[in-house]
Amino acid sequence: MLNAFVPTGATLTKLDNPSLDALPSEAVWIDLKSPSSVEDKAVEHLVGIEIPTREDMQEIEISSRLYVENGARYMTATLMCAADSAVPRTTPVSFILAAHRLVTVRYDEPKPFLLVPAKLARGCPANITGEAILIDLLDAVVDRTADILERAGADVDSVSSTIFEPAADRGHARSYSQILRIIGKKGDLVSKVRESLVSIGRLISFVAVETAESGRWSKEQKAAFKTLQRDVQSLTDHASYLANKIQFVLDAMLGVVNLEQNNIIKLFSVMAVVLMPPTLIASIYGMNFKVMPELEWQHGYPVALIAMVLAAVLPYVFFKWKRWL
Repeated sequence: MLNAFVPTGATLTKLDNPSLDALPSEAVWIDLKSPSSVEDKAVEHLVGIEIPTREDMQEIEISSRLYVENGARYMTATLMCAADSAVPRTTPVSFILAAHRLVTVRYDEPKPFLLVPAKLARGCPANITGEAILIDLLDAVVDRTADILERAGADVDSVSSTIFEPAADRGHARSYSQILRIIGKKGDLVSKVRESLVSIGRLISFVAVETAESGRWSKEQKAAFKTLQRDVQSLTDHASYLANKIQFVLDAMLGVVNLEQNNIIKLFSVMAVVLMPPTLIASIYGMNFKVMPELEWQHGYPVALIAMVLAAVLPYVFFKWKRWL
Protein backbone atom coordinates (compact mmCIF):
# COMPACT_ATOMS: atom_id res chain seq x y z
CA MET A 1 0.00 0.00 0.00
CA LEU A 2 1.26 3.46 -0.92
CA ASN A 3 0.18 6.77 0.58
CA ALA A 4 1.43 10.16 -0.54
CA PHE A 5 1.24 13.34 1.55
CA VAL A 6 1.04 16.68 -0.23
CA PRO A 7 1.16 20.14 1.44
CA THR A 8 -2.10 22.01 0.91
CA GLY A 9 -2.02 25.43 2.45
CA ALA A 10 -1.53 24.97 6.20
CA THR A 11 -2.31 21.24 6.20
CA LEU A 12 -0.83 18.03 4.88
CA THR A 13 -3.26 16.16 2.66
CA LYS A 14 -3.09 12.38 2.48
CA LEU A 15 -3.60 10.75 -0.93
CA ASP A 16 -4.65 7.14 -0.46
CA ASN A 17 -3.32 4.78 -3.15
CA PRO A 18 -2.57 7.42 -5.79
CA SER A 19 -1.99 6.43 -9.40
CA LEU A 20 1.42 4.80 -9.70
CA ASP A 21 1.83 6.21 -13.20
CA ALA A 22 1.45 9.78 -11.95
CA LEU A 23 2.74 10.10 -8.41
CA PRO A 24 2.52 13.75 -7.30
CA SER A 25 5.96 15.36 -7.60
CA GLU A 26 5.02 17.84 -4.83
CA ALA A 27 4.61 15.03 -2.28
CA VAL A 28 6.93 15.58 0.70
CA TRP A 29 6.20 12.22 2.36
CA ILE A 30 5.61 8.88 0.70
CA ASP A 31 4.62 6.07 3.06
CA LEU A 32 5.05 2.51 1.82
CA LYS A 33 3.37 -0.20 3.88
CA SER A 34 4.11 -3.78 2.75
CA PRO A 35 4.84 -2.42 -0.74
CA SER A 36 4.61 -4.45 -3.91
CA SER A 37 7.42 -4.50 -6.46
CA VAL A 38 5.36 -2.21 -8.72
CA GLU A 39 4.99 0.36 -5.94
CA ASP A 40 8.70 0.14 -5.19
CA LYS A 41 9.59 0.85 -8.80
CA ALA A 42 7.16 3.78 -9.01
CA VAL A 43 8.69 5.45 -5.94
CA GLU A 44 12.22 4.70 -7.11
CA HIS A 45 11.43 6.37 -10.43
CA LEU A 46 9.95 9.47 -8.75
CA VAL A 47 12.53 9.98 -6.00
CA GLY A 48 15.57 8.47 -7.69
CA ILE A 49 16.46 6.08 -4.88
CA GLU A 50 16.51 2.36 -4.32
CA ILE A 51 13.89 1.02 -1.87
CA PRO A 52 15.40 -1.49 0.59
CA THR A 53 13.85 -4.92 0.77
CA ARG A 54 12.40 -6.42 3.93
CA GLU A 55 15.48 -8.62 4.29
CA ASP A 56 17.74 -5.56 4.03
CA MET A 57 15.72 -3.79 6.75
CA GLN A 58 16.14 -6.74 9.12
CA GLU A 59 19.94 -6.61 8.96
CA ILE A 60 21.46 -5.72 12.34
CA GLU A 61 24.78 -4.27 11.15
CA ILE A 62 25.04 -0.50 11.57
CA SER A 63 26.43 -0.17 8.05
CA SER A 64 23.30 -1.86 6.68
CA ARG A 65 20.91 0.33 8.68
CA LEU A 66 22.50 3.78 8.56
CA TYR A 67 24.21 4.90 5.37
CA VAL A 68 24.26 7.46 2.57
CA GLU A 69 23.81 6.41 -1.03
CA ASN A 70 23.55 8.71 -4.08
CA GLY A 71 22.87 11.69 -1.83
CA ALA A 72 19.99 9.97 -0.01
CA ARG A 73 20.20 9.13 3.69
CA TYR A 74 18.95 5.64 4.59
CA MET A 75 18.01 5.07 8.24
CA THR A 76 16.38 1.96 9.69
CA ALA A 77 15.11 1.72 13.27
CA THR A 78 13.28 -0.93 15.25
CA LEU A 79 9.93 0.36 16.51
CA MET A 80 7.39 -1.07 18.94
CA CYS A 81 4.08 -2.43 17.69
CA ALA A 82 0.97 -3.62 19.54
CA ALA A 83 2.53 -2.70 22.90
CA ASP A 84 -0.97 -2.58 24.47
CA SER A 85 -1.83 -6.10 23.31
CA ALA A 86 -1.01 -9.44 24.90
CA VAL A 87 1.71 -10.05 22.31
CA PRO A 88 3.84 -6.91 21.79
CA ARG A 89 6.33 -7.02 18.94
CA THR A 90 8.97 -4.98 17.18
CA THR A 91 9.24 -4.13 13.52
CA PRO A 92 11.97 -2.51 11.38
CA VAL A 93 11.03 0.79 9.71
CA SER A 94 13.19 2.54 7.12
CA PHE A 95 13.33 6.33 6.79
CA ILE A 96 14.84 7.66 3.56
CA LEU A 97 15.56 11.37 3.10
CA ALA A 98 16.20 12.50 -0.46
CA ALA A 99 15.95 16.08 -1.76
CA HIS A 100 13.84 17.27 1.20
CA ARG A 101 11.41 14.40 0.63
CA LEU A 102 10.81 11.61 3.15
CA VAL A 103 10.09 8.01 2.15
CA THR A 104 9.13 5.50 4.84
CA VAL A 105 9.06 1.75 4.33
CA ARG A 106 7.36 -0.52 6.88
CA TYR A 107 5.60 -3.86 7.19
CA ASP A 108 3.51 -3.19 10.30
CA GLU A 109 1.45 -0.41 11.89
CA PRO A 110 3.39 1.45 14.60
CA LYS A 111 1.07 3.87 16.37
CA PRO A 112 3.09 7.03 15.48
CA PHE A 113 2.24 6.41 11.82
CA LEU A 114 -1.40 6.96 12.77
CA LEU A 115 -0.85 9.91 15.10
CA VAL A 116 1.49 12.05 12.97
CA PRO A 117 -0.66 12.14 9.78
CA ALA A 118 -3.68 13.10 11.90
CA LYS A 119 -1.68 15.86 13.58
CA LEU A 120 -0.31 17.26 10.31
CA ALA A 121 -3.75 17.07 8.71
CA ARG A 122 -4.98 19.53 11.34
CA GLY A 123 -2.17 21.98 10.71
CA CYS A 124 1.43 22.26 9.57
CA PRO A 125 3.78 24.85 8.07
CA ALA A 126 3.07 25.63 4.44
CA ASN A 127 6.71 24.95 3.52
CA ILE A 128 6.97 21.68 5.44
CA THR A 129 9.74 19.35 4.29
CA GLY A 130 10.63 15.70 4.73
CA GLU A 131 13.13 16.64 7.45
CA ALA A 132 10.38 18.27 9.53
CA ILE A 133 8.12 15.24 9.09
CA LEU A 134 10.98 12.96 10.16
CA ILE A 135 11.39 14.99 13.35
CA ASP A 136 7.64 14.76 14.04
CA LEU A 137 7.72 10.98 13.50
CA LEU A 138 10.73 10.48 15.76
CA ASP A 139 9.21 12.74 18.42
CA ALA A 140 6.00 10.68 18.33
CA VAL A 141 8.02 7.46 18.54
CA VAL A 142 9.90 8.71 21.60
CA ASP A 143 6.66 9.88 23.27
CA ARG A 144 5.03 6.53 22.56
CA THR A 145 8.03 4.67 23.99
CA ALA A 146 7.89 6.81 27.14
CA ASP A 147 4.20 5.94 27.59
CA ILE A 148 4.97 2.23 27.24
CA LEU A 149 7.70 2.45 29.89
CA GLU A 150 5.44 4.40 32.25
CA ARG A 151 2.71 1.75 32.05
CA ALA A 152 5.25 -1.06 32.43
CA GLY A 153 6.68 0.66 35.51
CA ALA A 154 3.22 1.02 37.07
CA ASP A 155 2.49 -2.68 36.41
CA VAL A 156 5.79 -3.71 37.96
CA ASP A 157 5.06 -1.58 41.05
CA SER A 158 1.65 -3.26 41.35
CA VAL A 159 3.21 -6.72 41.13
CA SER A 160 5.84 -5.74 43.69
CA SER A 161 3.21 -4.63 46.20
CA THR A 162 1.32 -7.88 45.62
CA ILE A 163 4.42 -9.95 46.38
CA PHE A 164 5.28 -8.11 49.56
CA GLU A 165 1.75 -7.89 50.97
CA PRO A 166 1.04 -9.58 54.38
CA ALA A 167 1.67 -13.31 54.31
CA ALA A 168 -1.87 -14.07 55.54
CA ASP A 169 -3.25 -12.82 52.22
CA ARG A 170 -0.89 -14.89 50.10
CA GLY A 171 -0.19 -18.54 49.56
CA HIS A 172 -2.19 -19.47 46.49
CA ALA A 173 -0.23 -21.42 43.89
CA ARG A 174 -2.38 -20.12 41.04
CA SER A 175 -1.82 -16.49 42.01
CA TYR A 176 1.93 -17.18 42.13
CA SER A 177 1.90 -18.61 38.62
CA GLN A 178 -0.13 -15.63 37.40
CA ILE A 179 2.34 -13.21 38.98
CA LEU A 180 5.25 -15.04 37.35
CA ARG A 181 3.54 -14.78 33.96
CA ILE A 182 3.02 -11.04 34.44
CA ILE A 183 6.66 -10.57 35.41
CA GLY A 184 7.77 -12.54 32.35
CA LYS A 185 5.57 -10.46 30.01
CA LYS A 186 6.80 -7.18 31.46
CA GLY A 187 10.40 -8.34 31.19
CA ASP A 188 9.86 -9.25 27.54
CA LEU A 189 8.17 -5.89 26.87
CA VAL A 190 10.96 -3.89 28.50
CA SER A 191 13.63 -5.84 26.59
CA LYS A 192 11.86 -5.03 23.32
CA VAL A 193 11.63 -1.36 24.32
CA ARG A 194 15.35 -1.30 25.09
CA GLU A 195 16.09 -2.83 21.69
CA SER A 196 13.93 -0.16 20.05
CA LEU A 197 15.56 2.67 22.02
CA VAL A 198 19.06 1.52 21.04
CA SER A 199 18.17 1.59 17.35
CA ILE A 200 16.40 4.95 17.65
CA GLY A 201 19.37 6.41 19.50
CA ARG A 202 21.74 5.29 16.76
CA LEU A 203 19.46 6.76 14.10
CA ILE A 204 19.23 10.11 15.89
CA SER A 205 23.00 10.21 16.42
CA PHE A 206 23.51 9.48 12.71
CA VAL A 207 21.21 12.35 11.73
CA ALA A 208 22.69 14.64 14.39
CA VAL A 209 26.16 14.23 12.87
CA GLU A 210 24.72 14.96 9.44
CA THR A 211 22.91 18.06 10.73
CA ALA A 212 26.14 19.38 12.22
CA GLU A 213 27.93 18.97 8.89
CA SER A 214 25.11 20.06 6.60
CA GLY A 215 23.63 23.51 6.17
CA ARG A 216 20.18 22.37 5.07
CA TRP A 217 18.90 21.86 8.61
CA SER A 218 17.44 24.87 10.37
CA LYS A 219 18.51 25.97 13.83
CA GLU A 220 15.19 24.79 15.29
CA GLN A 221 15.57 21.37 13.70
CA LYS A 222 19.08 20.97 15.10
CA ALA A 223 17.78 21.89 18.55
CA ALA A 224 14.95 19.38 18.15
CA PHE A 225 17.42 16.59 17.41
CA LYS A 226 19.48 17.48 20.47
CA THR A 227 16.31 17.29 22.57
CA LEU A 228 15.46 13.90 21.03
CA GLN A 229 18.95 12.65 21.86
CA ARG A 230 18.57 13.63 25.51
CA ASP A 231 15.10 12.07 25.68
CA VAL A 232 16.27 8.79 24.17
CA GLN A 233 19.23 8.63 26.55
CA SER A 234 17.02 9.23 29.58
CA LEU A 235 14.50 6.63 28.39
CA THR A 236 17.29 4.13 27.81
CA ASP A 237 18.49 4.66 31.38
CA HIS A 238 14.94 4.27 32.66
CA ALA A 239 14.48 1.07 30.66
CA SER A 240 17.67 -0.31 32.21
CA TYR A 241 16.36 0.61 35.66
CA LEU A 242 13.08 -1.15 34.94
CA ALA A 243 14.90 -4.24 33.70
CA ASN A 244 16.88 -4.39 36.96
CA LYS A 245 13.71 -3.89 38.98
CA ILE A 246 11.94 -6.66 37.11
CA GLN A 247 14.87 -8.97 37.84
CA PHE A 248 14.64 -8.02 41.53
CA VAL A 249 10.88 -8.65 41.58
CA LEU A 250 11.41 -12.00 39.85
CA ASP A 251 14.03 -13.02 42.42
CA ALA A 252 11.73 -11.90 45.23
CA MET A 253 8.83 -13.90 43.77
CA LEU A 254 10.93 -17.03 43.49
CA GLY A 255 12.12 -16.49 47.07
CA VAL A 256 8.52 -16.21 48.31
CA VAL A 257 7.60 -19.39 46.46
CA ASN A 258 10.55 -21.22 48.04
CA LEU A 259 9.53 -19.99 51.52
CA GLU A 260 5.97 -21.17 51.02
CA GLN A 261 7.17 -24.56 49.82
CA ASN A 262 9.53 -24.85 52.79
CA ASN A 263 6.71 -24.02 55.21
CA ILE A 264 4.49 -26.69 53.68
CA ILE A 265 7.26 -29.29 53.74
CA LYS A 266 8.02 -28.36 57.36
CA LEU A 267 4.37 -28.94 58.29
CA PHE A 268 4.41 -32.33 56.61
CA SER A 269 7.60 -33.22 58.44
CA VAL A 270 6.07 -32.27 61.79
CA MET A 271 2.94 -34.30 61.02
CA ALA A 272 5.08 -37.31 60.09
CA VAL A 273 7.01 -37.05 63.38
CA VAL A 274 3.79 -36.70 65.40
CA LEU A 275 2.24 -39.77 63.78
CA MET A 276 5.39 -41.86 63.97
CA PRO A 277 4.97 -43.11 67.63
CA PRO A 278 1.34 -44.22 67.15
CA THR A 279 2.38 -45.95 63.92
CA LEU A 280 5.22 -47.71 65.72
CA ILE A 281 2.93 -48.92 68.50
CA ALA A 282 0.28 -50.03 66.01
CA SER A 283 2.84 -51.92 63.94
CA ILE A 284 3.96 -53.88 67.04
CA TYR A 285 0.67 -54.55 68.80
CA GLY A 286 -1.93 -53.92 66.12
CA MET A 287 -4.69 -56.57 65.94
CA ASN A 288 -2.86 -58.80 68.47
CA PHE A 289 -5.41 -58.56 71.30
CA LYS A 290 -7.80 -61.30 72.34
CA VAL A 291 -10.56 -58.88 73.28
CA MET A 292 -11.38 -56.44 70.47
CA PRO A 293 -14.99 -55.14 70.58
CA GLU A 294 -14.76 -53.94 66.97
CA LEU A 295 -14.59 -57.56 65.76
CA GLU A 296 -18.22 -58.00 66.73
CA TRP A 297 -19.48 -54.81 65.08
CA GLN A 298 -22.15 -55.53 62.53
CA HIS A 299 -21.36 -52.39 60.53
CA GLY A 300 -17.66 -52.32 61.22
CA TYR A 301 -16.61 -52.87 57.58
CA PRO A 302 -18.61 -49.96 56.03
CA VAL A 303 -17.56 -47.72 58.91
CA ALA A 304 -13.92 -48.54 58.14
CA LEU A 305 -14.44 -47.72 54.44
CA ILE A 306 -16.04 -44.38 55.33
CA ALA A 307 -13.17 -43.62 57.72
CA MET A 308 -10.65 -44.30 54.95
CA VAL A 309 -12.48 -41.98 52.54
CA LEU A 310 -12.65 -39.24 55.17
CA ALA A 311 -8.95 -39.71 55.93
CA ALA A 312 -8.21 -38.94 52.27
CA VAL A 313 -10.78 -36.15 51.73
CA LEU A 314 -10.27 -34.13 54.92
CA PRO A 315 -6.55 -33.42 54.33
CA TYR A 316 -7.34 -32.36 50.76
CA VAL A 317 -10.08 -29.99 51.97
CA PHE A 318 -7.72 -28.65 54.63
CA PHE A 319 -4.96 -27.99 52.08
CA LYS A 320 -7.43 -26.20 49.78
CA TRP A 321 -8.64 -24.08 52.71
CA LYS A 322 -5.03 -23.14 53.51
CA ARG A 323 -4.54 -22.31 49.79
CA TRP A 324 -1.67 -24.72 49.41
CA LEU A 325 -3.17 -26.29 46.28
